[in-house]
Amino acid sequence: MSLGDDNSYGNDSGRTDDGYSTIGGTRQTRTRLPDGEGGDSYGTPRRPARKSRSLVMMVGVVVLLIAAIAFANMGGGGGNGDDGGGSGGGGSKPDSSSTAATGTKPVTGKNGTIASGFAHDEQGAQSAAANYAVALGSADMFDKNRRRAVVTAVYAPEVAAARQGDLDKVYSGQDFLTSIGLNADGTAPTGLTFISRSNPAGTKVVKFNGDSASVAVWYSALFGLAGEGSKNPVSESWFTNTFELAWIDGDWKITDFTQKDGPTPVGRDQAASPAEEMANAVEQFGGFTYAR
Repeated sequence: MSLGDDNSYGNDSGRTDDGYSTIGGTRQTRTRLPDGEGGDSYGTPRRPARKSRSLVMMVGVVVLLIAAIAFANMGGGGGNGDDGGGSGGGGSKPDSSSTAATGTKPVTGKNGTIASGFAHDEQGAQSAAANYAVALGSADMFDKNRRRAVVTAVYAPEVAAARQGDLDKVYSGQDFLTSIGLNADGTAPTGLTFISRSNPAGTKVVKFNGDSASVAVWYSALFGLAGEGSKNPVSESWFTNTFELAWIDGDWKITDFTQKDGPTPVGRDQAASPAEEMANAVEQFGGFTYAR
């Protein structure tokens, strides 16, 4: 039905142009009520166009006002990239910008292959924690020399020295390496590609006290061997690492950390990629330097 066509009224094909309709050969009068008092064939009252335009203008003004308030409050909730953890808090909810980019330039320094030179504030602590989660979850941890470089770069000096021996025992244990499908020296068997990669989804300040911070990093981890005949295919899992950080010699360093499973999202019904495609992905897609 065309509501705006005066030459049609429902399916009344017998209506004439002079305001009458013929039904069964009988000429009948159709009463038209003035706009705003009458309505269409379903009894819906017609609304004056001027009021509609006024309503649209009013809604537009309200939307602009809300946008202006939101813009004025950007960055004012937690300060320095704080996502609701606060200084020594941790119980409040993150603000609306907790996962948004802050616009602050990422660090330009490098300690080997790991970012360094983080800001001496909450935002810098979050950036450090995210990048350190990536380094500690990388395939470099399964190579003795590269592992030592990672540990030296991310841990506080006194902690790094103590951790080296413990980590060597864990990552160099033949039973451990063979259980995940690697050779005794930590390399992947011929024809297979070893993948170990952490992908941070977000960070949260648990506690911040100037020269010390506790930061939680939620991330997904890809782990396994890609290639034909792999007995440990690449799979995804989710973890949260909470890093204890200290400001040492102009940068954030790890003094301790804990790990727990999840939060884990529901997996989508997607077919797993072929082994060759997964192996190529780790070579073709590089990682990121994470910054808040």
